[in-house]
Amino acid sequence: MAVTVKIPTPLRNLTGDAAEYTAQSASLTALVDELEGTYPGMRERLVDEGGELRRFVNLFVNGEDIRFLQGLDTTLNEGDEVSIVPAVAGGA
Repeated sequence: MAVTVKIPTPLRNLTGDAAEYTAQSASLTALVDELEGTYPGMRERLVDEGGELRRFVNLFVNGEDIRFLQGLDTTLNEGDEVSIVPAVAGGA
């Protein structure tokens, strides 16, 4: 089972500048573990000490915010696309 993970620019220092990663995980929780195994340091950027998604990180599965799905328990299927999107704030 292949799932495409889109890596944002701020995290590419962990991936050797790779913009995409092909994962084999069946859930987002397993995906975080897989990313950590492949790119050490990724877990702490995505989830807090309690295993919850950090508030400044957004995850989307096929364009759907996981907060409106099953959170990190969201199931992944063949061909799904997961986008990691850091929150953006600011303004004048």
